[in-house]
Amino acid sequence: MTRAALKPQAETLDELLAALRGCRVCAAHLPLGPRPVVRGLPAARLLIISQAPGTRVHETGLSFNDRSGDRLRDWLGIDRATFYDERRVAVMPMGFCYPGRDAKGGDLPPRPECAPLWHARVLAHWPTVELTLLVGSYAIDYYMPAARRQSMTETVKAWRAAPATMLPLPHPSWRTTAWEKKNPWFRRALVPALRRRVAALV
Repeated sequence: MTRAALKPQAETLDELLAALRGCRVCAAHLPLGPRPVVRGLPAARLLIISQAPGTRVHETGLSFNDRSGDRLRDWLGIDRATFYDERRVAVMPMGFCYPGRDAKGGDLPPRPECAPLWHARVLAHWPTVELTLLVGSYAIDYYMPAARRQSMTETVKAWRAAPATMLPLPHPSWRTTAWEKKNPWFRRALVPALRRRVAALV
């Protein structure tokens, strides 16, 4: 979806966020109940499209308020104050609420209702975004279907071929520790480039 195609809705941002945070479309499927999490003001130039809130984020209502957030901020080269400044950084997950756990103890995929229902409406209110970070395979698959490779790793490794306004990243969970060791090019090449681009925006 191109930004030119995103025409502002008649609703104000406050009205939209109130509607979003009151959403109950998939409430029956959410073990902890609905608590949509999204943040960002129209002046934000950096957008992070992530996966879905974890339990800590659900409890606090603050995006990436956990260890995965610490890892992500390290990749970006910014501190918490900058990360949570909504005039600079917007954060929107593929699924706005905590989806629960699977049989193996991992988080379930983001609910599929969220992105088609809300994303275009929210994006229309962030006209100044210059770089969108696609964090994790769900965001990558949704927003870069033509550029994705056979695996998330291959897609991220080909980050130079991504659209100029987008950058694919792995999800910064604890599992990424082992992933980074197997893929040293990530720290060597992608992270420095990521930090330069982020620094220019925030």
